[in-house]
Amino acid sequence: MAVDYSEKGLETNIEECLVQSGYRNRKIEASTLEDFKKYALDVEVMFEFLENSQPKEMERLRKVYKEQTKAKVLERLTKELNSRGMIDCIRHGIKDYGVTLKLAYNQPVSHMNQTLMEMYSKNIFTISRQVYYSSQNNNSIDMLVALNGLPIAVMELKNHLTGQTVDDAKRQFMNDRDPKELLFQFKKRAIVFFTVDPDEAYMTTHLEKEHTFFLPFNKGNNGGKGNPIVTDDYKTSYLWREVLQKNSLIDILFRFVFVKQDDIKDSTGEVIDKRETVIFPRYHQLDVVRKVEGDVKQFGVGANYLVQHSAGSGKTNSISWLAHRLAKLHDHEDNALFNSVIIITDRRVLDKQLQDAVYQLEHKAGMVAKIDKDSSQLASELVNNTRIIITTLQKFPFIMEKVGEFVRGKYAIIIDEAHSSQSGKAATSMTNILSNKTLEEALEADRLAEENIEDIDEKIIETIAKSGKQDNISFFAFTATPKAKTLEKFGRMGDDGKPHAFHVYSMRQAIEEGFILDILKNYTTYKTFYKVAKKIEEDPEVSSKKASKQIARYVSLHPHNIAQKTEIMIEHFRRVTRHKIGGRAKAMVVTSSRLHAVKYKQAFDKYITDKGYEDMKAVVAFSGTVDDQGVSYTEPLMNGFGEKELPEKFHSEEYKVLLVAEKYQTGFDEPLLHTMYVDKKLDGIKAVQTLSRLNRTCKGKNDTFVLDFVNEADEIKEAFQPYYEVTGLEETTNPNLLYDLQRELNACQVYTEQEIEEVCKLEFSDKKKTPKTQEKLNSILDVAVERFRRDLAEERQEDFKSASTKYIRTYSFILQIGPFVDVELHKLYVYLNFLLKKLPKHVSEAVYLADEVALEYYRNTMVFEGSISLQIQGESELKPTSHGGGGGKEEPVDKLSSIINRLNDRFGTDFTETDQLSYEQIVADIINNENLAQKAKNNTKENFKFSYEKTFLDIVIGRMGQNEKFFMKILEDSDFKANIMEYMFDEIYEGLSDKGK
Repeated sequence: MAVDYSEKGLETNIEECLVQSGYRNRKIEASTLEDFKKYALDVEVMFEFLENSQPKEMERLRKVYKEQTKAKVLERLTKELNSRGMIDCIRHGIKDYGVTLKLAYNQPVSHMNQTLMEMYSKNIFTISRQVYYSSQNNNSIDMLVALNGLPIAVMELKNHLTGQTVDDAKRQFMNDRDPKELLFQFKKRAIVFFTVDPDEAYMTTHLEKEHTFFLPFNKGNNGGKGNPIVTDDYKTSYLWREVLQKNSLIDILFRFVFVKQDDIKDSTGEVIDKRETVIFPRYHQLDVVRKVEGDVKQFGVGANYLVQHSAGSGKTNSISWLAHRLAKLHDHEDNALFNSVIIITDRRVLDKQLQDAVYQLEHKAGMVAKIDKDSSQLASELVNNTRIIITTLQKFPFIMEKVGEFVRGKYAIIIDEAHSSQSGKAATSMTNILSNKTLEEALEADRLAEENIEDIDEKIIETIAKSGKQDNISFFAFTATPKAKTLEKFGRMGDDGKPHAFHVYSMRQAIEEGFILDILKNYTTYKTFYKVAKKIEEDPEVSSKKASKQIARYVSLHPHNIAQKTEIMIEHFRRVTRHKIGGRAKAMVVTSSRLHAVKYKQAFDKYITDKGYEDMKAVVAFSGTVDDQGVSYTEPLMNGFGEKELPEKFHSEEYKVLLVAEKYQTGFDEPLLHTMYVDKKLDGIKAVQTLSRLNRTCKGKNDTFVLDFVNEADEIKEAFQPYYEVTGLEETTNPNLLYDLQRELNACQVYTEQEIEEVCKLEFSDKKKTPKTQEKLNSILDVAVERFRRDLAEERQEDFKSASTKYIRTYSFILQIGPFVDVELHKLYVYLNFLLKKLPKHVSEAVYLADEVALEYYRNTMVFEGSISLQIQGESELKPTSHGGGGGKEEPVDKLSSIINRLNDRFGTDFTETDQLSYEQIVADIINNENLAQKAKNNTKENFKFSYEKTFLDIVIGRMGQNEKFFMKILEDSDFKANIMEYMFDEIYEGLSDKGK
């Protein structure tokens, strides 16, 4: 006999598999078929279920309705399905004449409850083939999966061997299935529609003719789309062998599927309508939630889980489902596994969506609490064991004050974008709060301390234990771009001795499946060529490094540079971008500083006005206040509306371009963003996060475009490659780095062991801290500060500070990634945290060259245009945390003319007469502020520096709430911090004092 290669052969195999697992083979024909066409229900099976599972309820209805019982129940059910929808009716049943009828029974959490298990067994799962559904035509669907006569899933099957694929099945749904037919009506009957061939599966929950949008329902194949080869089976066999199995399908219906509501707004931002979407989990969402839950059930509380899911993975829904399931998780004795599930996120969208989803799954309010007030609110929710708590990391440390007000329990902590939420002391504070230490255990620890070891050392060990891994806390970290530290902190150790993500949905798979766009496909880089001239007669010797930076900064802020790039961007936008996405496309300009953002906003407004362009406006985003030559600028002042209004304003028709400075570069989802103009150095994870603002999809958006004035194509490729598929780690951080740093610090002879001991005794003493404690602390530290000033050369001072900072960062990180106890190292950690705050801040001699150089030639030239192709290479490995050498080496000096010549060699080219620009022709936008100038004039540099540093810290703190990543970069990258402070210091002091004379 010949092989049956038709789609009927595929149907037969699916049917046989499901029947073997407990489905009933159901042929809908004859009288039953007429009812099915009328009601889109298998009426016979439905009443069989009701009579078998709820005979008393049906008997009560028969007493009321007599011979009309069937017709009346069908009438009531049809009305409820049409108004409430299939999902809600399955979960909560219907009420008819005071009688509650359940339409399905969920699988009980515990098999101990025999009654619930028996009721669950009453469910009737059916699989039907070639079902004729319409009284208008003779069309039939290939397969129907039903529960108790209620249609759940419709499947259209195709087979490559007949010359058709899953794409033909999609076209069949779009062209031959009328959404007005009752079986296909949104929400009212079938919940999900699958298109399947032997290789791939897709799904949708809403048939809309040619506008139907199908989502891939595939496992992924070696980091890309599709499915892996299965021995002796179809690649898509997981659909019927796993997903559609009885227990799995019931689980999806009761604990996954929900209806999401979105506001539809007009161009002014006013809500004009509501849009509903039935959310059915994609395969990787279903897979990660179930695998995490299964692992927690098996191994209990205390493990870490890293979920590397790309943008476009539906992370918000995955987090919502996981939070709900963890909150409902019970052990074998029916005790809740977690007291509370705490979600740490900065995404507002998660709050409402999670609340709505949980309410649909539970049908009761109060399970979710959003912490939007203070730490006492957070403490209160923890005391009350609120099932799901949503908060931000910034609020967490403040709960330390409330630590005695609630009993510590077991906690699941879900971290949205792990790299931005977990770092250093904030993470340690969070773990301290939730560490599981009862009063009895604390007393026992005290007893052991007296018997075995000095009290001070015992308390230090306890602190280390709290800061490190805890048995009562499970971390679930979600991120698209894990750093090396993230992998070490949350990764699961593999057989190779390296940490790996627990679950991966890669950037490559997301791109290939069409959930995000490939933002490197259309990438253009420009290079700025310029020539500067020396304006002064003298040729002073200055620091090569600082002079080069100052000249580059002088050029980047030069009005001609800003104006030229502004013209390129606006004209490109008008020529290309504005026609994209049906004329709705928008662009983002990434600037290198807040001052650059201010300058670009002014330049954009001027150019648009001068050209008479009435169809585009630019809006700017930056934190705090920018002082430009005595004039203050803020984001609300420049835009004409408040900061909170910006996302909605930018989404409206009015604004087309968003100019940003370290704001909206991460976590900002605006699908209409099509083009990005980059005028800032980007590398590593920052490049990926910033450029990924473009990758969101929407109807009509088929591509993206990047015009980059600063970065090379190869640099961007290097930044993206580690995150294209699976991100791994070359090797784990070696705790022995700390001993290397300890030796380096000890060799500087700044402190003594006795001084470290004295500081630690003050810190860990049970006695109440008083002003006298602070007095004593300062006196101990002052001795070391004096040695630092007196005995160390300037270069060695910088080495010591650099190594101290490195020690503190490395130590606080290593505490979090594994069990590591060394009392001496911890004492040094405590001591250095205090000492660093007292060491004098060395500011190297400033170099201010703006008045000594002139921009003579300038030109922007395109150097690359095309696609940046990433390599398919499996896992890419990041380098671990390492110990770098100290900073503060003596800076070489050179003649100003030599430095200018070197820069011209690097950035110059063969200029034409049209490129020439004399300094005298440039109109400088300088506004004098006499008060500021006088203040700078009347203070020495050292005194002025004191006020300046306080202002700098205020700015950093002001930025923390807006962008934690930027805040952490300042704290962790000493060069970055020093450069920013140096530039601001030179600009504020040197510039203002000169003008105040």
